[in-house]
Amino acid sequence: MAILLSFFLGDPSRITTKSENLSILTCDILDRETLTKSISDYDVVISAYGPPHGQEQLMKTVTQTLVASVKQAGVKRLLVVGGAGSLEVAPGLKLVDTPSFPEAWKSIALAAGEALEDYRKADLDWTYFSPAAMFQPGERTGTFRIGTDQLLVDNKGESHISTEDYAIAMLDEVENPRFIRKRFTIAY
Repeated sequence: MAILLSFFLGDPSRITTKSENLSILTCDILDRETLTKSISDYDVVISAYGPPHGQEQLMKTVTQTLVASVKQAGVKRLLVVGGAGSLEVAPGLKLVDTPSFPEAWKSIALAAGEALEDYRKADLDWTYFSPAAMFQPGERTGTFRIGTDQLLVDNKGESHISTEDYAIAMLDEVENPRFIRKRFTIAY
């Protein structure tokens, strides 16, 4: 299975991991024609694109370009990393709409939530991954809870996951699809 991981870096030299199974592709994610050609040999595309702060409006354009390119290139699946902001904390109440949500992250959270709605309308096999509200390097445990549209919190009311378990959950979804045309989330 050929998998392409794409995300906004600005500078591909920031990827320091080396592996014979890792190819680094540089492509303008806003150029549909170039993107379509670039992804045509892949079975799965994983996008962890996040626009630069202050340019959150690019999220909609990138979403539209990804959907069109994946369809045109014949890629079987698109997995997208989104944020936790659009997860519900109570029926009808999203995390982004709570008073405690950081103002600095509100624009990107709203843009990611709008992107999710665009994916829900797309005619392709997409999966939207909203990890826990907080994630940072830690340890790979392989033990975490999986949910769908509600923010998962522990007994202290915290929503967190290690980046190592975050990666495992995403790759598990690639290898054993459970959330085709759906969103999922994880947390301890």
